[in-house]
Parts: sequence; structure tokens; C-alpha cells
Amino acid sequence: MDGLLLDTEPLWGKTMLEVAEKHQIPITRERFKETTGLRIYEVTDHWAIHYPWQGRSSKEVADEILDEIIAASKNHASILKGVEQALQLLRKNKYNIGLASSSPSRMINELVDHFDLTGYFDVITSADVVALGKPHPAVFLHCAHSLGAKPNQCLVLEDSVNGMIAGKAARMKVIVVPDELHFDDPRFSIADGKLRSLEDFDLDLINKKG
Repeated sequence: MDGLLLDTEPLWGKTMLEVAEKHQIPITRERFKETTGLRIYEVTDHWAIHYPWQGRSSKEVADEILDEIIAASKNHASILKGVEQALQLLRKNKYNIGLASSSPSRMINELVDHFDLTGYFDVITSADVVALGKPHPAVFLHCAHSLGAKPNQCLVLEDSVNGMIAGKAARMKVIVVPDELHFDDPRFSIADGKLRSLEDFDLDLINKKG
């Protein structure tokens, strides 16, 4: 969802820094690298262990970050280019569509509903329901199972390296749509395809062998 469907990705860093500063948690953008790929409750648990603070619990801080980012997303975020076009194309051609995200369920449900995207998805799966988040493949495997599909019948669309690794580990075909800043990251070379935006998505990407 974040960074592929909606331009919410930059809001995470901004919101996390603001909440951390409010509670005097000594977090910097540089220290975000320590928690790349972790779910928000895992992030604040990491902070509590390595950068302890007084006052609110790690869960309360995570909940506050979620409240802030949901509100900020509703006010400032938008659907990324090509998203609705790609979803409409898949719907028209009777493909089953699942949303598998590391974001918490309440954030996914509120934002997908807010941006009127819910009707495009047959299944919406959060990493909340599995033991491990991306780059572990569990959330993709759970989503595929919920769709009644085998992993090798699935195509994953991802914007992140961790998401790509999760999709490949699940034995799925993976097309990446990185943001401009990370488009040339050499790690994306293991993907089955790479697009500038979902405006370039077409059904040939699904049917292409290899």
C-alpha cells in the first residue's frame, strides 16, 4: 500500500520523528536504518530496548504514530499515478486481486476505504496476522492462500527491496515500481520486471515467461 498505491511512504519518517521528539526518544533518520522492514510495533519495541525513555509504553507510542499518520495521509496523501488504471485493467480481465501490506490492519482499512479503493480487492491482508513481516514471505503466502491461489500463480507488485525479497521468497513473480530516488538500486536486478510507474503496467507483464 505505502509507496505503491498511495504516496504515504514519506509521511512515515516525518511522523515517527515528530512523535519520538514529543516523547524525548533519541531517534534520528539515520537510526531508521536499524528498523528497516519492521512493523511499527516492532520498531517501537526496538526503540524501547535500545533508546529507552520515560512515560508512554512502546505500544502507546506506536498507536500514537498510527493515529498521526492515518490523519496525515487522509489530509495530504493521494493515489499514485496509474493505480486505478491498473486495478481497473485487472478487474476487467477477471483477475483476483489481493492487497498484502506490512502496515497495521486499521491503517490499511481506513486508508483504502478513504481513497475509495476497497472494491478493487478480493482480499486485504496485513502482516498483523502473520508471525513475521517483510522481507519474510508470510504475508504474501497468507494473501495467496486467502485468494485460493498457489504461490507460483501469483504476480507481486512492489515498490521496496524488502517487499521484492518477500515476493521472490514466496516463489512469486515480482514486478517492482520503485520511487525515483531508488529506481537504479542494483538490488532490484533480481525482480522479474521494473516499471517507472503503474501507468506502464499491462497484462503482458503477467503472461511473460521467466
